[in-house]
Amino acid sequence: MARTRAPFLPGVLLALIDVVLINLGFAIAWYLRYQLELFREVAAADYLPISSYFGIQAFLTVCLLIIYKLNGVYGRRRRQGWADEVSGITAGALVGVAIMIVAVFYVRPFGYSRLVFIYACVAIIVLLAMARVVERGWRGYLRRKGIGLQRVLVVGEGPLGRMIMQNIVAQPELGYKIVGFVDDEPRQSLGRFEYLGTTAEIPQLVWQHQIDEVIIALPSASHQKVTEIVIACSRLNVRFRIVPDFYDLSLNQVDVVEINRIPLIGLREVSLPGSGQVIKRIVDVLVASIALIVLAVPMLLIAIAIKLDSPGPIIVRQVRIGRWGKPFDFFKFRSMRDGADQELQALIAQNEANGPIFKIRNDPRRTRVGRWLRRFSLDEIPQLFNVLRGDMSLVGPRPPFPWEVDQYAEWHRRRLQVYPGITGLGQVSGRSDLPFDETALLDIWYIENWTLGLDLKILLRTLPAVISGHGAY
Repeated sequence: MARTRAPFLPGVLLALIDVVLINLGFAIAWYLRYQLELFREVAAADYLPISSYFGIQAFLTVCLLIIYKLNGVYGRRRRQGWADEVSGITAGALVGVAIMIVAVFYVRPFGYSRLVFIYACVAIIVLLAMARVVERGWRGYLRRKGIGLQRVLVVGEGPLGRMIMQNIVAQPELGYKIVGFVDDEPRQSLGRFEYLGTTAEIPQLVWQHQIDEVIIALPSASHQKVTEIVIACSRLNVRFRIVPDFYDLSLNQVDVVEINRIPLIGLREVSLPGSGQVIKRIVDVLVASIALIVLAVPMLLIAIAIKLDSPGPIIVRQVRIGRWGKPFDFFKFRSMRDGADQELQALIAQNEANGPIFKIRNDPRRTRVGRWLRRFSLDEIPQLFNVLRGDMSLVGPRPPFPWEVDQYAEWHRRRLQVYPGITGLGQVSGRSDLPFDETALLDIWYIENWTLGLDLKILLRTLPAVISGHGAY
């Protein structure tokens, strides 16, 4: 029943690519030594044609393939990060080249250049590491397009289940597609994640939906139920994973180390410590200040267009909810006719959004200029002033209206633990096309996994998202 759908290169094909790159690396090493004479000139008597190294190349190639195979380089790599792969490649190359040097100089102590072997080691590591970057980039691209995904069934819709869903939806490059979830208590669908039934229906659902993997995310009190599901998965020959329940602790804050394969569980520092908040604030102020200077002329042109297009203020103020539920004045260029907020109740029945949020694609309140402003998110430029005032950050969850927060489920309120942002993970992952629950899962994942690198990644993804206009209305 279990199938491998993820677009990893098969181990044999990856090994064949490595064979080519290992020999290419050795050829580059020979060229650096004997043609470019890098770091040391080559005397005429010491010159060796590349054919003299063919035997050594073959020996090194076989040696490295064996080492990499034994170290699991060609095994299952889903759980490995790029750094882990490069670490394995580097360790294997060092060991392989060391074995080659010992063997070569035992058989023929003179004649071969030691620099060739050093260059070869470096070149092989660089080439194989670059190959993994290309392969991972291509694999991530395919997965974001929905190609080669592992079909997953999540068991449980409690905090553990939502945590799994938010991590999967925030990282499409992992290659998982959640077909739906099951729970013994009747549930509503969670965003695009459909409620499929109870745990008793798992065998039927596995066959019906061609499930590749079952992720069991039930509380520790459901030990007997977990055992039953594991037995069922074993009989169906479908892979399963169990999410440990650490007594209401966030799994993203759990630190697990091993002593002779005995797991030791502790808590690591929260994802946004005080020092991180200071650095994030400094970056926000610097970038917002520079952006306001650069965008001064476009802002003036937008203001003129708004004023000429329809009567009303150029910039509107709205009450939004910020960090820890604190209200603040939210600025944006007016994209709707004056008094649009008073017309909201008349349009509630046309709401196309799922959850405590209001969105309709063809909002009749929008002005002609407003349609273009909304499509390319130009109406949000004044929020840079909110960033300077300390109400918002460049990156974070979008600030909700007070009436939206009033309708939040308890787990939705975790979005309010950080300052709201001009852009965020939800904005670069689908914008208005995403159901609210899914946006909330993305926001919570961002909060629990914050780094400056993640902020930079989101900012870099924002520009293409804005230019495409996908999901903007």
